[in-house]
Amino acid sequence: MFIDSIGRTIMNLIEFSELTGITHYVDIMAILMSSAQPKSDENVTVTEETFDRVPVWLYVPKKSSNTQRRGLIYIHGGGWCMGSPDLYDFLTRSIANRLNAIVVSVDYRLAPAHPFPAAFEDAYAAAKFFLQKEVVDQYNVDPGRICVSGDSAGGNLAAAVTQQLQEDPEVKFKPKMQALIYPALQTVDLNTPSYYDNSNTAFLRRWSMVKFWSNYFVTDKSLRQAMESNTHITLEYINLLKFANWSSLLPDDLKKDHVYSNPPKGKSEFLKKYPGITDPRAAPLLVDDRRLTKLPLTYILTCMYDVLRDDGFMYAARLKEAGVQVVHEHYHNAFHGMLSLVTWPIGLSLTPIMMNNYIYWLNENL
Repeated sequence: MFIDSIGRTIMNLIEFSELTGITHYVDIMAILMSSAQPKSDENVTVTEETFDRVPVWLYVPKKSSNTQRRGLIYIHGGGWCMGSPDLYDFLTRSIANRLNAIVVSVDYRLAPAHPFPAAFEDAYAAAKFFLQKEVVDQYNVDPGRICVSGDSAGGNLAAAVTQQLQEDPEVKFKPKMQALIYPALQTVDLNTPSYYDNSNTAFLRRWSMVKFWSNYFVTDKSLRQAMESNTHITLEYINLLKFANWSSLLPDDLKKDHVYSNPPKGKSEFLKKYPGITDPRAAPLLVDDRRLTKLPLTYILTCMYDVLRDDGFMYAARLKEAGVQVVHEHYHNAFHGMLSLVTWPIGLSLTPIMMNNYIYWLNENL
């Protein structure tokens, strides 16, 4: 509750600044989440590198290894509009040290200055670069033991990148697994039970997620308003709704008394002007089952008090139906973004447990 009150105060001040024309909320958040320089320690060497013109933070363990190391590509969260590898340094450094693995943390371009598909293109380019034979050989990485992972918007990018890597004939080494932490996966229904029940919950309110989604595509306030009212999808795209039909994909205890209905008919102008809204590279849940069957072992982490909870549940359900091996860890007493609080002085007892469980799963399966 204390953390929530801090978050609400900051977000209300930011929203006030935007409404009064002082500055755009993304600009303020970018300052609050600005990046520092990478720093090495006694266990891991951290350097800034460039993978196919994309800046990355590269974590190399100092401990020796008699065999090839494992590799992990991490894509940070922040609503596609903010964040940096620095904010996830404790997590990625811990993964590199505890797994004795090479970790690539991608510093992709941010919206709205660089709208979709810039973030996806950067994440994909960095991942594809790392999966080359000469690169994995350079860092002594086992090409059969590489994972793509990310949280929130980074989980969205990790899911989209993994889908495309499986189908790219130029990529000879495919990821062994993907690990998605409270990912954002679909754009067609922003009134799922989790969006509705957690519309004013800590760390990620519904209006914040709507802003992130709309700014990912364009700084058009009319699109944001349409997404807010869930009228941004037209009936001509109704075939996509089946991929995010929570009435058939969620367990009964999450449906509660909610009644499913197709989103009200919106204006076709949005999808004509901004086709990225329904592009699977932006909304990985919207791919057909044929593409899902190609995906590797998948780990999905969801939190009960999170507007994105149902996205993770629906993806897990569809992957299982497609025959993909899925491990789904759901935390009933958690909210969105908790892994980002692991270094906060005001600790939450569940946060290190979540991080340790995630790293333990990686260690056991990668």
